[in-house]
Amino acid sequence: MTYETQLALWLDRAGEDPDLTAELREVRHDEKAVSDRFYRHLAFGTGGLRGVIGAGTNRMNIYTVRRATQALADYLNASGLPRAVAIAHDSRIKGDLFAREAARVLAANGITAWLYPRLEPTPALSWAVRYLECGAGICVTASHNPARYNGYKVYGADGCQITPEAAEKVLSFMERTDCFDGVKLADFDESLAAGDIRCIPDGCLDAFVDAVLALRPGNDVSRLKLVYTPLNGSGLECVRKLLEKMGVTALTVVPSQEHPDGRFPTCPYPNPEIREAMEEGLRLCDAVRPDLLIGTDPDCDRMGAAVPDGKGGYRLITGNEMGVLLLDYLCRTRIARGTMPENPVAVTTIVSTDMATPVAAAYGVELRRTLTGFKYIGEQIGLLESGGHRERYIFGFEESYGYLSGAHVRDKDAVNAVMLACECAAWYAGQGMTLLDAMNALYEKFGFYRNGLVSRAFEGQDGMEAMNGLMASLRVSPPAEIGGRKVTGVVDYLGEDTGLIPSDVLEFRLEEEGKVIVRPSGTEPKLKLYLSVRGGSEEDALSRLEQLEKGIRPLVERP
Repeated sequence: MTYETQLALWLDRAGEDPDLTAELREVRHDEKAVSDRFYRHLAFGTGGLRGVIGAGTNRMNIYTVRRATQALADYLNASGLPRAVAIAHDSRIKGDLFAREAARVLAANGITAWLYPRLEPTPALSWAVRYLECGAGICVTASHNPARYNGYKVYGADGCQITPEAAEKVLSFMERTDCFDGVKLADFDESLAAGDIRCIPDGCLDAFVDAVLALRPGNDVSRLKLVYTPLNGSGLECVRKLLEKMGVTALTVVPSQEHPDGRFPTCPYPNPEIREAMEEGLRLCDAVRPDLLIGTDPDCDRMGAAVPDGKGGYRLITGNEMGVLLLDYLCRTRIARGTMPENPVAVTTIVSTDMATPVAAAYGVELRRTLTGFKYIGEQIGLLESGGHRERYIFGFEESYGYLSGAHVRDKDAVNAVMLACECAAWYAGQGMTLLDAMNALYEKFGFYRNGLVSRAFEGQDGMEAMNGLMASLRVSPPAEIGGRKVTGVVDYLGEDTGLIPSDVLEFRLEEEGKVIVRPSGTEPKLKLYLSVRGGSEEDALSRLEQLEKGIRPLVERP
């Protein structure tokens, strides 16, 4: 169909959500705006769907959500997996609506829909899938993206995001499904009364929090002074329950970011990785003077933190630094308490800090590296479990603020990360140290590693083609040097046998222990370049990173 034909069809058929028809009427004479809404179907992959909320096949709306859910239902009914699906949503705009619509489609297809009665974290969804013995899970979230985005994550029966093979099968069903005429739909209230749609009981959520609590190394946190922000997302209920059970009494929640609000009025980009999102908490720290500031993203699977900088202010801890701090803390604590398993395994990603390698080696821990995405860390947990050695897994992390110290879920878990960060900070406080002191001590011991991230956005209809063209150009004509450092090797994760599944990733290894990894984001229309250096001192490492960041710009800006 032409864009004009699709526009006319949607104006005629999309009346269930008046926001959609109003939007289409507003843009109907803007050719570029219309084509951007209809030039493709919203892409579906291992991360499910993610896109701007709005009208059209290339937007998140009730019709694209229904179409994806019908395909998931067809997949489940053909697979022999349990005919039950757990559903959660966070605070994002229309999140509750999309969750209800997914439940209606599942019920109409003879699949029991287990729906959290209020917004809950993504890791609580991963937990519910296995707790309720479901064949799949759906979490309506766009994680840390701006307010205009929403998404639809699909989980397998193992509580991990679906595999590429499963995603391909769901996609094949989607390609045969019309969003208006190809979807079965049940009445929500009638299905709820009949038991085809069910509310997930509070006992499931309590069991999740207790499972996190059971992973405590066990250090006292009663004297810890904490400021916490859920960034207007879903973390408050679970985090507060956890902290109460841990014995944290000096808790201050950032008032302006306490309650769910999908507009994210105080942080347009609600990502605890960036300072802007944490500013409200940092300002409160100036008054409260806590030992630790913690922020969780809207679906509470990522955690950011800030600690006293020794100069009267607070310094943000990077995702790589927190990963190394928690890895070291867990190893030293488990060894001291005699709870370290034989042949322990930690897992991180290829884009996470190289500093994890010597830290793990110092404790005799096998460090495995996976492709970017916590689903691959979850996959490693599953492999250990299927081999009868679940206990060997002790910790996993990725540079983008995701952490997990147990096998209770198969995704990054900020509730778990809050517990670990609090214990770690409290333990070091007992040694007369802040987490910044602890990090500096690790740098002195293992080397001054620094990491950076440079991104280039590729918005609009032509963006994907431009991004793919840039990756192709880098493959055909790789740079001889970057930032004044010679490229000593190139690893193409798409065309070489790396031991990992083929992926559109390029790694440029540089002299003097540096590297640059280039990959298209799996969740946003942007190219990401991960920079890594190691210096003889903090000043040396920061200087090397600055030179590399300057030198990478021409690479990013290639036509």
